[in-house]
Amino acid sequence: MELLMFEQAGCIYCARWNEEVAPEYPKTREGRLAPLRRLDLHGKLPPDLTIARSPVFTPTFVLVIDGVEKGRIEGYPGEDFFWALLDGLIGEADAAVTK
Repeated sequence: MELLMFEQAGCIYCARWNEEVAPEYPKTREGRLAPLRRLDLHGKLPPDLTIARSPVFTPTFVLVIDGVEKGRIEGYPGEDFFWALLDGLIGEADAAVTK
């Protein structure tokens, strides 16, 4: 499981996420379950990834399992909402994998 973060230069919401969440992310349960992988919004998608559609907004967070999209969060709604949304995505992905 991996969390992709699509970002671009000048994105104020990316900067807020970097300030509010990024320092603690790798230390959290979520960060250990789904390590962060940063990608440029305008860059080419790496060949090991398959996502439903190209992101339009930054930041866009895409949860992938074995390189395949399982869910996404478009935009950054603030720290509290981000964690709740991410926990929901991870929970849904875990349930789908263990079925």
